[in-house]
Amino acid sequence: MKRTLISILLILWAVLGVVAQPKWNSRYQSYVNQYKDLAIEEMLKYRIPASITLAQGLLESGAGMSELTRKGNNHFGIKCHGWTGRKTYHDDDERGECFRAYDNAYESYEDHCKFLTSSPRYSSLFSLSTTDYKGWARGLKRCGYATSPTYAEQLIGIIEVYKLNEYDRATKYDKFLARHNGLDNPANAVSGSLHQIYQLNKNYYVVVRQGDTFKSLGKELNVSWRRLARYNERNKRDQLQPGEYIFLKKKQSRAEKQFKNHPHRVRAGESMYDIAQHYGIRVKSLYKLNHLAPDFQIQPGDLLRVR
Repeated sequence: MKRTLISILLILWAVLGVVAQPKWNSRYQSYVNQYKDLAIEEMLKYRIPASITLAQGLLESGAGMSELTRKGNNHFGIKCHGWTGRKTYHDDDERGECFRAYDNAYESYEDHCKFLTSSPRYSSLFSLSTTDYKGWARGLKRCGYATSPTYAEQLIGIIEVYKLNEYDRATKYDKFLARHNGLDNPANAVSGSLHQIYQLNKNYYVVVRQGDTFKSLGKELNVSWRRLARYNERNKRDQLQPGEYIFLKKKQSRAEKQFKNHPHRVRAGESMYDIAQHYGIRVKSLYKLNHLAPDFQIQPGDLLRVR
């Protein structure tokens, strides 16, 4: 009797669309940070809310870690349906089903938007505002995007936990991040997951992980590894240390405005290179700002201008 009651409750839970509110986790947040600019770009082109695109990407791809995403860059679980491009096969509702495969995330995001805009099944969604994420989520379920009875509520839960609806009001995005993150391929990453790209001093950087080299980072980030080394004032064969910053463009000659009249106090073990990387400026500029000779040896406690 107890087992029967539990079964009935589970069925009612599914039918009524009741789902537990998801909890925040860093892997999902990293995915959002990685692809938010790409989602905004697609929203401005196709009028599909960025929040919906990101929530579907998170849910369908397991934050980019699903087998389908790692093998075929398919972030949205779109099956072949007459697809003439590259294909991959995966067990879903049935064994060995055919799914679309892409060269990178950008192609997957672009095809997701075209899939929705070109299918009469989803045409009713485009009468909704791009800020009506609940209407879009429920409309996707009603139109048959997924078979799960709780699909809409799962999307809404993700959007609200990660505040994805804030991106639905965006009128601009970072084109550099959209392009680089969109062209990234998880198969290129040494650890199996992509590096998050951060911004500093009108530049972009990644944080080195164990095993990274200029060559592996260049391959993942679609930047010449020789150029990457040059941007960071290094030899292309230098061994990289976990935790250090690697910039993706040529560094600035001065730190950000907030550091005007705020000199850096040298800590034990720091080098001029360490300090320059911390602020995203060139080493020779740091020497020049402080009127120092190239062979000058800094000491703990010294004050250095960075702007």
